[in-house]
Amino acid sequence: MHGLDFLRGLIDGTIPHHPTSRTLGFTVTDAREGFVEVSIEPQEYHSNAVGSIHGGVLATLFDTAMGFSVASTLEAGVGYTTLDLQVRYLRPVQTGKGIVRVQAFCEHAGRRTATARGEARDDEGRLLATGSTTCLILR
Repeated sequence: MHGLDFLRGLIDGTIPHHPTSRTLGFTVTDAREGFVEVSIEPQEYHSNAVGSIHGGVLATLFDTAMGFSVASTLEAGVGYTTLDLQVRYLRPVQTGKGIVRVQAFCEHAGRRTATARGEARDDEGRLLATGSTTCLILR
């Protein structure tokens, strides 16, 4: 199926979220061609040793959102995989502070590679982290 149809199925519940999403407790909350939003309410089990949300949890959200933004541009039968991932952490993320949303935008979807960028924001719109990725298109 077309990548955007897959994402719409995740949102409306006709397609189950993948195991990583279910384990960490995040969901795809919006999708359009070239855009995906992934949301999470940080919990204590997401915390690192110093009490903020572990950077790997945020990196997983970025990898998912940016990869899915690429997927939203792909026709049926075409896949992708992450070639590189960069996340820049700007503010600590704490539990009990509401929903964190990672919004991702596919900047370029070529025949062999695609690039995307993303932003994580809290309920008050504060920028928490930014990210970028390059994906290999699997035809």
